[in-house]
Amino acid sequence: MKRRDFIKKTGAITGGVALSGVPMISAFGQSTNPTKGGVLRWGHSETSQNIDMHQTGTASTHRTMNNIMESLYWPDENLVFKPVLATGTEISSDGLTYTIGLRKDVKFHNGQPMTAADVKYSFDRILNPDTGATSYNDFKNITEVVAVDDHTVRIHRSAVDPFFIYRIGGMGGGVVMPEGSGDVQGTDPIGTGPFQFVSRTMGSEFKMKRFDGYWGQPAYLDGVDISEVTEATTRLTGLMTGEFDVINDVPLDRVGEVQGNSNLQTHNFSPVSNCFLNFNHGKEPFGDRRVRLAMDYCIDKPTLVEGALWGQGGPETNMLYGGPAYNNSLKQRPQDFDKARSLLKEAGVSGLEFEFAVTTNYPWHVDATQIMAEWFKEAGIKCNIKKYNWSDWLANCWIVGDVPNYDVTMMNFFGITNPSFFNLVYHSKGGFNYRSINDPALDELIDRAGVTIDDDKRNAILIEVQKYVHDQAIDVVLWRRDGTNAASKKVGGLDNLPQADNMSFFFKNVWMEG
Repeated sequence: MKRRDFIKKTGAITGGVALSGVPMISAFGQSTNPTKGGVLRWGHSETSQNIDMHQTGTASTHRTMNNIMESLYWPDENLVFKPVLATGTEISSDGLTYTIGLRKDVKFHNGQPMTAADVKYSFDRILNPDTGATSYNDFKNITEVVAVDDHTVRIHRSAVDPFFIYRIGGMGGGVVMPEGSGDVQGTDPIGTGPFQFVSRTMGSEFKMKRFDGYWGQPAYLDGVDISEVTEATTRLTGLMTGEFDVINDVPLDRVGEVQGNSNLQTHNFSPVSNCFLNFNHGKEPFGDRRVRLAMDYCIDKPTLVEGALWGQGGPETNMLYGGPAYNNSLKQRPQDFDKARSLLKEAGVSGLEFEFAVTTNYPWHVDATQIMAEWFKEAGIKCNIKKYNWSDWLANCWIVGDVPNYDVTMMNFFGITNPSFFNLVYHSKGGFNYRSINDPALDELIDRAGVTIDDDKRNAILIEVQKYVHDQAIDVVLWRRDGTNAASKKVGGLDNLPQADNMSFFFKNVWMEG
């Protein structure tokens, strides 16, 4: 059956305009005519979850909360991690002691000045197992955090960590909170960012306002009112009728329509995220490499991108976005049903039936699942699709430490520019290991990379990590997705919204005309 005929059969494509070759656009530029004032109404495609930045692991929450909370370091437009709340770091010759200088002009949203005591408190909180911090495993080799004076903190480690600056610059690891504020961070977060928290109705709306005591250039907007609208058509309709000023994730099948609308403006960027197929390694038979490989051989990735993403993206073999640690030698496996059936037979598996958990938060995941189910059937595998809303998907699938409640699922990861990501996602003790992965050989490689100071040698190990993940089909990387934001013509600085990692949205340099 031809690809186009197959896609029509599955109902994944009925028409539309596809984009390709969209360049990554830096968002650190500044417009020449910004206007101060106004409350921007954002139709957000996802719902925020736990808003305690030490505990949360979802990009949907980080996208909002990164406007309120700040880290010691943050990546610039070239994805180089630069000081933000820090002024710089001295590293001892043995690589075990980090002395970090702090800005002297930073205030928290409660009016208190930021000092080394707050930084020490923040690290100590992450290191407390009772906190449940997602970055706990990243910082487990810290032996002591000392406030040397009000604007200097010293961190002692028991082992070398060449990724330490990366870790304190992303995914909440270096977020600084006021001393003693942990109990309220999940309900009334207090940070140092250009916006401060106002209110939230879980699963519905989130409001923040400009923080006029911000240490840097203040935001132009008076505030941002966020409506969490996961249904794509409803979100786009809200923009067209004036309910929203800006939306992210324009429906993939309607990008061309929106770009042709003279009342709207769009901004395209790539990649938004990389997506991969997840196996629950703690449930049989998915702990068997041959079964995972068999399912990989069922999938035609180019057709999947065309059918589920309307061509707005491309096949991918890796979770990293690029950089010197990126393994560019990996090749996607071709669709081969004979090979898939042979591997299943070798594994002693026949009549395989499993449940595929998919979240309706990502409609393209639902489409992709329906397409893959047809392919799995060709290899004698029955796939039962179970749809979850975002919160229920997290409750059933995003479980670390216990065996999660799914067989197979799909997941996006956003902003993967930091190679220490492999420790979080693939190490048996990683904070994002929600697939019950427990592979000693993989742990050894990741651990070895984590103590190798020489950049070239460490990158070589990380390239080997990626090859191992691919060869063992620990996960199956499916695609790289491109994204489109849209706004009314009165929104200024739309291209300033996504940051260089393409995960974070910063509203500081966005404004309302007039």
